Amino acid sequence: MTTSTTSEPRDRQAIAAAIAADIPRGSYVNLGIGQPTLVADHLASDAGIVLHTENGMLNMGPAATGDAIDPDLTNAGKVPVTELPGAAYFHHADSFAMMRGGHLDVCVLGAFQVAANGDLANWHTGEPDAIPAVGGAMDLAIGAQQIWVMMSLFTRSGESKLVGSCTYPLTGVGCVGRVYTDVATFDLAPARDGGAVVVRDLAGLTFDELAARVDVPLVRG
Repeated sequence: MTTSTTSEPRDRQAIAAAIAADIPRGSYVNLGIGQPTLVADHLASDAGIVLHTENGMLNMGPAATGDAIDPDLTNAGKVPVTELPGAAYFHHADSFAMMRGGHLDVCVLGAFQVAANGDLANWHTGEPDAIPAVGGAMDLAIGAQQIWVMMSLFTRSGESKLVGSCTYPLTGVGCVGRVYTDVATFDLAPARDGGAVVVRDLAGLTFDELAARVDVPLVRG
């Protein structure tokens, strides 16, 4: 993973491209519903990366557009997708067995909150009128070898989604290893051992500005 600094925050496509560049060659990868699905559009055709979607497909390709759209060929978020040579289809139960059985190398998920120790909250805000969306997130959180999160760092009211302790219902405990956001990439592995979160790839904020807005110990990568 490279370290860099840019003057403007990253948009979603730029975050997705950064994630795609960090996925090791030959990995089996699941992309969660929402922002993470954009990663598929930034994977090189010769990257040797196999995308899994929990509704029952391996070797999924980028999003489908125009005449390539097949209403029967979608990812778990119901977004039309393409298939790559060698694509395979299987029962939903088999797909979840792959997820739970540790067969995925990387899973990229969205989140409402991520704690410095890797706790993940992404299925419910706990608000009385909020609609919970469990899907396969809990299965992925415990089953994938690595969990990465793609999200904007701050809420609309300016609060950090990277927190000392999650206040929303948890999806998984200590499962997130890396967080990609619009203003920085965070490595949480050191924090699990009592250290500080490592910050890389700053975008639009200086390190001091970021540290003033995120209430967890940070160090430069």
